[in-house]
Amino acid sequence: MRSYLISRVLGMIPTLAIISVIIFVVIQLPPGDIVTSTLDRLQAQGVDPTEEYVQNLRAQYNLDKPLVQQYFYWAGNLLTGDMGYSHLYSRPVNELLWERLGYTLSITVSALLFMWIVALPLGIYSAIRQYSIGDYIMTSIALVGVATPPFMVALIFMHVGFEWFGVSTGGLFSPEYEDAPWSWGRVVDLLSHIWLPMIIVGLGSAAFTMRILRANLLDELNKPYVVTARAKGVGPAKLILKYPVRIAVNPFISTIGFMLPALISGEAIVSLVMGLPTIGPLLLQALLNQDMFLAGSLLMWLAILTVVGILLSDILLAWLDPRIRYE
Repeated sequence: MRSYLISRVLGMIPTLAIISVIIFVVIQLPPGDIVTSTLDRLQAQGVDPTEEYVQNLRAQYNLDKPLVQQYFYWAGNLLTGDMGYSHLYSRPVNELLWERLGYTLSITVSALLFMWIVALPLGIYSAIRQYSIGDYIMTSIALVGVATPPFMVALIFMHVGFEWFGVSTGGLFSPEYEDAPWSWGRVVDLLSHIWLPMIIVGLGSAAFTMRILRANLLDELNKPYVVTARAKGVGPAKLILKYPVRIAVNPFISTIGFMLPALISGEAIVSLVMGLPTIGPLLLQALLNQDMFLAGSLLMWLAILTVVGILLSDILLAWLDPRIRYE
């Protein structure tokens, strides 16, 4: 197990290196760059920048150098923890990222926990009560949850909250805590608001994983070892939870690495709709304005979270299923 973990961690290095190259190439594909975007904004404000200003700005972002040198400069700074300077926000990218990364992770992790808490018991119930009224109800709700995009659910919640209850469901804080320093009251206010984006982001994933668990558990319940254990008088709870669920939950866990980026992308869209102070709106503005340092750093962090999520899912699989051997 130790050798497997070491090899997996070492394998993340070339994976992230290849991803960094792809990200850098992709953000360079649109015509123009951060300098042209900046000049367009200045000219729209009636400012005519000098040629010296333009050259200094291109030198500041190393745009006067070949593309390969630009990549190594950007990647080298990333390795040292320097993610560059955002000309769009006139602030270091590190500050912008750390301000919003905590909120993004809070929503994503809480949505992941919500997905597990909802999908695990409902998937088990739907499997052991196959073709019952409860199973049909759960199946119908799951299909609606899978088919409805997160931004549509967010719009529905916001409309219902405003029209029926007269409250605003946007944002993560009340107006009095929006710019207040951190305190116990601000934490409580955050918890009172974060449950809604948690449900909206995690609803579709919960419905999808519930269907996966139901299908896998139905396959296991008809196998000979379950029939034999039932004939020997093993209790229903022990019979279901000790063996069939542990085996049926394997694909459930293996999808964590793929659910994590899906939850983050869903969170980005929901953040735009609900006005949440997360990475999503920041990334959109960076891409629209071709702020390469900001956009590249945000995409790189999402890639790191994805790779780490896949690693964690593999570790959980090895821990839950003793049949899996990595030697």
